[in-house]
Amino acid sequence: MFSKSCEYAIKAMIFVAQKSKDEARVSLKEIAKGTDAPEHFIAKIMQELGRKRLVQSIKGPNGGFYMTEKNLQTSITDIVKAIDGDKLYLDCVLGLKACSEVNPCPVHFEYKEIKRNLIKMMDTNTIGKFNEKLDSGSFFLKNL
Repeated sequence: MFSKSCEYAIKAMIFVAQKSKDEARVSLKEIAKGTDAPEHFIAKIMQELGRKRLVQSIKGPNGGFYMTEKNLQTSITDIVKAIDGDKLYLDCVLGLKACSEVNPCPVHFEYKEIKRNLIKMMDTNTIGKFNEKLDSGSFFLKNL
């Protein structure tokens, strides 16, 4: 459903949120190891997330990535749009370029309802909510 870049971006954001409590900073190496991703790949993703102001960073020996209260309000939608753009919201599920309300593919109307529910879930789930769920001990992320 999401691109690999987007999957890693979501994992990285959750990882940073979990590890950067009390204003601690998380290094690129820690993020790569904690998300099971190649460091150079995570570096590009984190640079993009930083450029879009979804995560904060400080350079230098005591630097690293961290999250502010505002960053914790970042939704899954915000991350997906920052990394993959709007294609999940606009593209046909079958990849057809001409699919639309006027010229629908065979599953257009069925997928429309699924997409609406998916977007609602992505809009309402924030990094902060993920943090709360993970902190409760009732949920887990295997890699984090």
